Amino acid sequence: MNRLRRVGADQRIGDRRSAVDAATLMQAATIVEDVRSRGEAAVRQHSERFGDLSPGDPIVLDRSFLDAALDRLDPSTRELLERVAMRIRGFAREQRACLLDLDTGVAGGRAGHRWLPITAAGAYAPGGRYPLPSSVLMTVIPARIADVDHVWVASPRPTLVTLAAAAVADADGLLAVGGAQAIAALAFGTFSPPSDVVVGPGNRWVTAAKKHLYGEVGIDGLAGPSEIVVVADETADPHLVAADLLAQAEHDPDALPILVTDSPEKLDEVERTINAALASLPTADVATPALDGGYAVVIGDMEEAVTLCDRIAPEHLALHVANPDVMAERLTSYGSLFIGDTSAEVFADYGAGPNHVLPTDGGARFQSGLSVLTFLKAPTWLALSDPAATAEDAAHLARLEGLEAHARAAELRM
Repeated sequence: MNRLRRVGADQRIGDRRSAVDAATLMQAATIVEDVRSRGEAAVRQHSERFGDLSPGDPIVLDRSFLDAALDRLDPSTRELLERVAMRIRGFAREQRACLLDLDTGVAGGRAGHRWLPITAAGAYAPGGRYPLPSSVLMTVIPARIADVDHVWVASPRPTLVTLAAAAVADADGLLAVGGAQAIAALAFGTFSPPSDVVVGPGNRWVTAAKKHLYGEVGIDGLAGPSEIVVVADETADPHLVAADLLAQAEHDPDALPILVTDSPEKLDEVERTINAALASLPTADVATPALDGGYAVVIGDMEEAVTLCDRIAPEHLALHVANPDVMAERLTSYGSLFIGDTSAEVFADYGAGPNHVLPTDGGARFQSGLSVLTFLKAPTWLALSDPAATAEDAAHLARLEGLEAHARAAELRM
């Protein structure tokens, strides 16, 4: 059977899917504003209503609680978390080292910018169908490398591994709640210092709450369901292509797997491989509807593939082609790029180095994924020892705009 529906490259590929519907946005906003008004009582009420808490359950799990969870973890799992954290830390440190303060000459003096950390960050980690301790590492560690003072996690029904991951990542504490009420609690400082930035993947309620609060706090983006584009030519191994498509499909029934190929025969091979793999895949009930919602595009050549991929601007872009380095140089719009069939997207999901919190729904056209930069700001400064060099121009422009007080303020320095 044709597992991926065929579409033409000239069809409405790359149309944006809304990260959150209007009804969810309205309901999430109501919850957020309730938390703003009533604080802890509202967080508890909504969390009990949605089944994240039972009456009397603690919301705040402090650092000692997280450390105790780490101590209870079996040694091999603890060593795994620490190895992955080390890789994420190393990549984030190298990113930070690339960011230099600026001090340059301008007319009449000097100007520049400084890279400064925000004061407090909130990090959300899902706890629903698949609890994601990896997301705790991915969100907390870059904040710490950026030198953020306060970093708190929120995650509903946290598992022992999630709690231990928060300790390994050096979080200050964890709120055992989810949904819009968790985002609101992080933003408003209901249980912790109020966050300057709230980050992390989540369901539509989490995304809606972040959208409602954006501008009041910073966010990493509005993430929709996961997506991948795999570009495959006649040299591609169908088993590896199928594996990458299935790995994204099992995230969510609304995940979007896309295959772009110049070989109809390769498409047939991939589909046969996918159908065979689904028979033994424990998450087939999730992956199957995602695959049914995905699609395949047969293009004329790899030049057309580059144009198409930049139109889609996918979250993940995997190159299963004969010359992946050459194609990589041409591509410009993607959340994260996987160059060659040995560079599986799953390795980035689980801590090879780059972050797995990435823009979806075409957001890669204008933004990057979560990184150490998410927790930094670059305010500028100006120090003029000879203001006369620019005062006349400033006064002239001010009067052109009708702002006489501006002009006079400039002329006083002449």
